[in-house]
Amino acid sequence: MSDPVYISEIFSSIQGEGMLAGRRQIFVRLMECNLDCRYCDTDFAKSDICRLESKPGSGSFLNLPQPLPLNKITSLFDDWRLQLPGAHHSVSFTGGEPLLYAETLTEWFPEIRKSLPIHLETNGTMHLALRHVKQHLDYISMDMKLPSTAGCKEYLWDQHALFLHEAHGSNVSVKIVVGESTPDSEIQQVCDIISEVDEALPLFLQPMSLPDGTVGIAAAHILHLQEIASSRLPDVRVIPQMHNMLGAL
Repeated sequence: MSDPVYISEIFSSIQGEGMLAGRRQIFVRLMECNLDCRYCDTDFAKSDICRLESKPGSGSFLNLPQPLPLNKITSLFDDWRLQLPGAHHSVSFTGGEPLLYAETLTEWFPEIRKSLPIHLETNGTMHLALRHVKQHLDYISMDMKLPSTAGCKEYLWDQHALFLHEAHGSNVSVKIVVGESTPDSEIQQVCDIISEVDEALPLFLQPMSLPDGTVGIAAAHILHLQEIASSRLPDVRVIPQMHNMLGAL
């Protein structure tokens, strides 16, 4: 039997980042992560409680004991689709890092996919785990971690390159969080990795959000970084965190 999946929360909201920005999704936020990014605003410590939105979009939550069985989750999705016909575009598995649960998700995803397409949000460091689940995914949003903003203890360029090679052939896009201290060299490194796989892959520059709700990069600097990336890649877009701007979950 596969290991249980620990879920932090399940809720309905607007996707605020990347390729599916603006789409309504059911979010399944999983616990635990293999990284500790400086800008992360998520508590991903393991807990025996899953927060479940009592009604999709209400912002009101119930506490459920976990781990939750797959049939309870699929039943919930079916119920929400009946409550809001056509509203939800897909289910977004986010974290933490969902690929820590790759073995179990390999069993879950085919059943969940019968209801809605599956969107994976990942830090793009676990290429072997991706190999197990990628055939069940409709969208992959890969978050490359820049040293200037993520502040990880080790450089992750090699892991990101391996991951993107593994993801190639799927509907994958790349997102990077950029800040005022982000140098040109990091943008060039991201472009190097993407170009080696497929220069047509979309790249999203996401301005860093500060704890007080402001953006941690001047407009002139993010335009400069976009100019550098656009000189090498044909599809480079700047999208701030829309859900933060809307005050949504």
